[in-house]
Amino acid sequence: MKILLTGATGYIGKRILPILVAKGHEVICCVRDKNRFYIPEDFQEKVQVIEIDFLDNETLINIPTDIDAAFYLIHSMSGSDTNYDELESISATNFSERINQTQAQQILYLSGIVNDKSLSKHLSSRKNVESILAKSKVPLTTLRAGIIVGSGSASFEIIRDLVNKLPVMITPKWLNTKCQPIAISDVLEFLSKSLLNPVTYNQSFDIGGPDILTYKEMLLAFAEAKNLKRYIFTIPVMTPKLSSYWLYFVTSTSYKLATALVSSMKVEVICSDHRINELLDVQPISYKEALSRALSKVGEDKVVSSWKDSLISGRFSQSLSSHIKVPKKGCYIDRRKKEILNRDYTINQIWSIGGETGWYYGDWLWSLRGFIDKLFGGVGSRRGRTNKHTLYAGDALDFWRVLYANKKEGKLILYAEMKLPGEAWLEFKIIHNTLYQAATFKPKGFLGKLYWYSVLPFHGFIFNGMLNKLIK
Repeated sequence: MKILLTGATGYIGKRILPILVAKGHEVICCVRDKNRFYIPEDFQEKVQVIEIDFLDNETLINIPTDIDAAFYLIHSMSGSDTNYDELESISATNFSERINQTQAQQILYLSGIVNDKSLSKHLSSRKNVESILAKSKVPLTTLRAGIIVGSGSASFEIIRDLVNKLPVMITPKWLNTKCQPIAISDVLEFLSKSLLNPVTYNQSFDIGGPDILTYKEMLLAFAEAKNLKRYIFTIPVMTPKLSSYWLYFVTSTSYKLATALVSSMKVEVICSDHRINELLDVQPISYKEALSRALSKVGEDKVVSSWKDSLISGRFSQSLSSHIKVPKKGCYIDRRKKEILNRDYTINQIWSIGGETGWYYGDWLWSLRGFIDKLFGGVGSRRGRTNKHTLYAGDALDFWRVLYANKKEGKLILYAEMKLPGEAWLEFKIIHNTLYQAATFKPKGFLGKLYWYSVLPFHGFIFNGMLNKLIK
C-alpha cells in the first residue's frame, strides 16, 4: 500500500515510519525541508520524500493521487502564541481539500483527549482540526491521546528535567490534575493497527494506559524509578504565567510550549471509554513500565526521536537550505586551523560535541551564555542533544541547530538559535589533514557590532582551547 505520512520529521512521524516500512508499505513523507530529513539507507527504496508546506496550497499538488491512506500528524504550535490555532485550521483545510482529490481510503489523525467542556486553546485547536478533517469525503479515524510517555517525548523530558534538578518542588495546583498517560509504543501500535482497518473508519477513540494519575504522582513515580528522594508541595497562588516561567526556566521547553502545556494541564485528560482496546486487541502497558522502557532507551543512547529536534523547541522557522551557505560579506569571522593527528578521532570528537559531553573547553562560559539566553527569552542550552554520538541535519544541539552534517566529508555546520543582534554560524571541516574551524557572525546594526567586540576577548581561549581538544 502507498501511505502518505505528514509530520514525518516530528516525534511521532519519525517513529511510525520504520513500522510502516517493516510492514511492506511504500511511504510518501511530506516535509517542509528535505535537508532536515534523514532516511536510513535500508529505507530508501521504500520511502519517497516530497516538500510540502500545508500553509501554501500550491505546494500540495506534489501529493500523489494514488495513495491508499494518509497520516495527519501536523501541529502548528511553532507559530506565535496568538495564532497557532489559525495556522492549524488552515493546514487542515488545505490538506482535506487535497486528499479529496486522491484515491485515499482513510485519514488517521492523532489528537488530544477532549472530553472536558472547558478546553484549553491547545486542545480546542486539536478538536477543531478533527472537525475539519471529518468533513472530508475520506473516512477519518481519530485517536485521542493524553500524556505520551517515551524517550524524547515532551512530557517525559519535562518530567525528567523537573525530577533530576529539583529535590524540593513548590508547584502550582494543577499538579493535582488527573490524566491518563500512555506509552509511545502503545500509541504506535494503535496507529499501525488502525491503518486501513474498516472497523475504525469515521470514528474517534480515546487511547490511554491503565493508570489514572495526577501530574504530582507521575513526578514521584519517576523519582522512584530513578531512586531519588523528592518532595513536592502544591500552592494555589501560582498564576498560569508564573507556572509557564517555572517550566521554562527549570526544563528544556520553550516558553511558547510551556504556556500551551500549562493551559492544557489544568484540564483532566482521561479516556471516556476503552472500546479500541478490544477492537484492535491492544493491552496498553502501565506508566511504570513506560518509564522503565524510556529510561532504558536513554541509558543505551537509542532515542529514535525527540521533541527537542522539532522546530517548536527553538527559534528556527525557515528551511535549512537558506542558511547552509555561510555568508562572508558584511560578517565578522573567527578562523582557526590545525593539523589533525587522527581523522577518525577528530570526527568522533566533533560529532560528540555539546550536550552532556560539553564543548571541550570553558564549559562554564558556554553554560553562562545559555543561562543569559534563557533570561532574555531564548532557548538556552538545556535542550542538549538527542544522541551522544550522532548528528543529523535539523537536530537541536544546545542553543544551536544542525544545518549540515556529513561524517564522510568531515563537515558540520551549526546555526545559532540563541537571541542575538544578528546571525551566527559555527563550522567545522576537515580538508586533507587539517581541521578548519570558523565562527561567523553577521551583525544587525550597531548592537550587533557591539556584541561581537564584547565577546571577542573570550574567543581567543575558548575557540583555541576547543580546537586543541578536537585534535587530541
